[in-house]
Amino acid sequence: MSDHWERDVLEKLATEGLIEQRRARRWGIFFKILGFGYLFIGLLLFLPLMGDGRQVVGKHGDKHTALVELKGVIAPDADASADNIVSALRAAFEDKKTAGIILRINSPGGSPVQSGYIYNEILRLRKENPDIPLYAVISDICASGGYYVASAAEKIYADQASIVGSIGVRMDNFGFVEAMKKLGVERRTLTAGDNKALLDPFAPSNPQINKHLQTLLNDIHGQFIAAVKKGRGDKLKEVDGMFSGLIWTGDQSVALGLVDELASTSYVAREVLHAEDIVDYTVHPDFFSRFSRQVGASMANLLIEQGMTPQLQ
Repeated sequence: MSDHWERDVLEKLATEGLIEQRRARRWGIFFKILGFGYLFIGLLLFLPLMGDGRQVVGKHGDKHTALVELKGVIAPDADASADNIVSALRAAFEDKKTAGIILRINSPGGSPVQSGYIYNEILRLRKENPDIPLYAVISDICASGGYYVASAAEKIYADQASIVGSIGVRMDNFGFVEAMKKLGVERRTLTAGDNKALLDPFAPSNPQINKHLQTLLNDIHGQFIAAVKKGRGDKLKEVDGMFSGLIWTGDQSVALGLVDELASTSYVAREVLHAEDIVDYTVHPDFFSRFSRQVGASMANLLIEQGMTPQLQ
């Protein structure tokens, strides 16, 4: 009887302890949610005071240099998407206080479609606004699609150690046919259309498909070369390998005509455009949306940690 009594007390204490832990967790979650709620309301009140998001470097005088950053991979859903870059450039050209525009590029390239869209829009905006010069300033790297865009500018500036060029097109794929044989894996891909799975990494390489894809790449490469030649004109000093995908330093690029001069953003604003004040027109990720996503992710993690959401284990 004594043993049963002790066991009952221990079970009761354990049960009460679990209940107390759950109660403490729930109160903790409640107060954290309440804190997020206060922060959310505060941001709602603060956002109208944030203005249009443009950042001013120096004293904002009558005339300024408009800055647009093209940073990272050029892709539809990236910060350096054509929509973002073109929207920023249009806003910069429309501002009556813009003395000139600097497109500062730090990009390894990306989508030829997105790059071509930006390139064409720069040419159009320059033609519509002949009194507002647009210069490209390269920071660390301006390769492939990044240089495609830069070649539309009136002039290109770079640092002596900048990486410039890579005028070429690539398509990556892998082949796992031999690995499948060794592992005893059977491929069971069904298609309607003989070439629908033309990039299937588990199928043997097809010379006819490779020839077709190479023609496609050559076509896009030709468009790239034509755009660079049109943008740079007689400045280019063509050498072997210029359009082969090779890269050069800023110093070398000046000698080749890929770059006009060595200069920084602040130098171009001050000495070339004679408008030392710089206003950033770059379309940055929406603060409110970014904050909402972060809060949502934090809350989801919190609920998972507290065991309040279904999990597969």
